[in-house]
Amino acid sequence: MPMNSVNTNVGAMVALQNLNKTNTDLNTTQSRINTGLKVASAKDNGAIWAIAQNQRSDSGALNAVKESLSRSVSTVDVALSAGESVSDLLLQMKEKALAAADTTLDTASRVALNDDFKALRDQITKVVDNAEFNGANMIKATTPTTVAALASADGQNKITVAAQNLALNGGNVTILTTSTIGTTTSASAMIATINTSIANVSAALSKLGTGSRALSSHMEFVGKLQDSIDAGVGNLVDADLAKESAKLQSLQTKQQLGIQALSIANQSSGTVLSLFR
Repeated sequence: MPMNSVNTNVGAMVALQNLNKTNTDLNTTQSRINTGLKVASAKDNGAIWAIAQNQRSDSGALNAVKESLSRSVSTVDVALSAGESVSDLLLQMKEKALAAADTTLDTASRVALNDDFKALRDQITKVVDNAEFNGANMIKATTPTTVAALASADGQNKITVAAQNLALNGGNVTILTTSTIGTTTSASAMIATINTSIANVSAALSKLGTGSRALSSHMEFVGKLQDSIDAGVGNLVDADLAKESAKLQSLQTKQQLGIQALSIANQSSGTVLSLFR
């Protein structure tokens, strides 16, 4: 290879190659600083980018799981609140029935107690009918809603909380929609019926409470799982900005030196002219 030539300037070629590489590295570093990512696209690192995308997909799916769990918790909690009201109404009805079982009551007092009893009885129906959240009612008389919340990102696992019918004559509450305590006999019989209903409602509320705790506990776990996944994705693709900042300073200096080296190399061919003077 000729040492002195106006056609081939090896020094300039080498300087240009090094300057181009420096510029490429500088662009990469600036991109990392701008985006905060060391793997912003598949061309940066295809394998890591694919893994990160899969994990982002799982994290996004967990948002839907959390929303499903939140709706389910609210639905169950509404049912619990209504169920507790039903239980309180039953306690008041028992008090009225027990008072009406007294054989020494006069007619006016018995009528008054019976009217109070019927008002409490009808209130149970109102409470049950209004115990609805997002269109779901877990304690109504006809087709009560069983909650089945999403529990995993793939949608395969669910947490189920069974419906509990707390309507009058619905299995748990054995009081009929027409029950009264207008006589001593009916009042005495009603006490046993109410006791059974109270026990049944307490058992139903226990099941709803257990279901609500399970949903809340799993929602907390899903939140922690999502945080762990997001942290894992960050470990894979996030750039170390302190390191990139130091590298930026180095590359900028290297770029300036490369420009100077190229300038010197370009001037070297001019020395050939001195041979012809």
